[in-house]
Amino acid sequence: MVLYQLLQKHSGVTKINLYDHKLTAPSELNQVVPIFRGDQTEVLPYDDDAIIQNNDAVFFATSAGVTSKIAPKYMAAHFPVIDLSGDMRLASEAQYTKWYHKPAAPAKFLRQTHYGLADFESAKGQTYIANPGCYATATLLGLAPLVQNDLIEPDSIIVDAKSGTTGAGKTPHAITHFTQVDENLQIYKPNQHQHIPEIMQELQSWNDQVPAIQFMTTLVPINRGIMSTIYAKVKAGVNEDRLTSAFKETYTNKHFVQYTGTQLPDIKQVVGTNNCNVGFVYNLVTHTITVASVIDNLLKGAAGQAVQNFNQLFNYKETEGLDLQTFLP
Repeated sequence: MVLYQLLQKHSGVTKINLYDHKLTAPSELNQVVPIFRGDQTEVLPYDDDAIIQNNDAVFFATSAGVTSKIAPKYMAAHFPVIDLSGDMRLASEAQYTKWYHKPAAPAKFLRQTHYGLADFESAKGQTYIANPGCYATATLLGLAPLVQNDLIEPDSIIVDAKSGTTGAGKTPHAITHFTQVDENLQIYKPNQHQHIPEIMQELQSWNDQVPAIQFMTTLVPINRGIMSTIYAKVKAGVNEDRLTSAFKETYTNKHFVQYTGTQLPDIKQVVGTNNCNVGFVYNLVTHTITVASVIDNLLKGAAGQAVQNFNQLFNYKETEGLDLQTFLP
């Protein structure tokens, strides 16, 4: 529903139609999502023909396994889609099945999607946009200057990523109960997180010498936000000045990515915004760079980046609907 709130403030959006797969008859939003008290916006049962006929574009915010089944119809109609699920992010059927444990969409449709890492891959001229995952967004933005400029040993990447509980979705789980989350850190999905293959797919599109990454995820006792801490060995002959230049050159003209230098960012700097703050420190003794990349998982990691892709797709100003402020304490 963060996406719904953003679109309400977008100058180019004149009407928002809401659809729900679980409904069999129209309902009001305040009945479907009680927190929207007083909002009588109609929520309609899902109908792909009605969506194509009555809208200019559609955003999908569905669970894994849904859009893999319905995407072909939208592709055949060349209807603009921004898909926040993971179903269409991977170009390989086998990779999707391995990591998501569900049947994949046919490969010919997977190959037609655009991976919408909005700060690097413009959605202009595209039709079906696969919005990146939250961990993938934070990690790729932290690694881009290093991998694109071939500054690190490609087999040395280690990622220690931490997320708040909203990254776990709405479905209750044992690890997200308050008594389990509070005053605790919990590693989950070690070497098995479904964002790993999309990170690898994008890294290898930048530099095909990257063979793999070590990726670990930890649930931390906060509501929202991701910190991706990245370690890598710097190549011989690369010094700190060259590393600094790479980050500055990469992000000088990226409105939503702020390079913070050696002042490593923290999560509160970005919560409530579509920003990614990135900084690094370099260890001369071990020749290791440590990058910290922070985002709000509900905005830059999901709804905010979806609107950023929407703006590119329809030629709106990049910041339209995304002029947001951090949640100050």
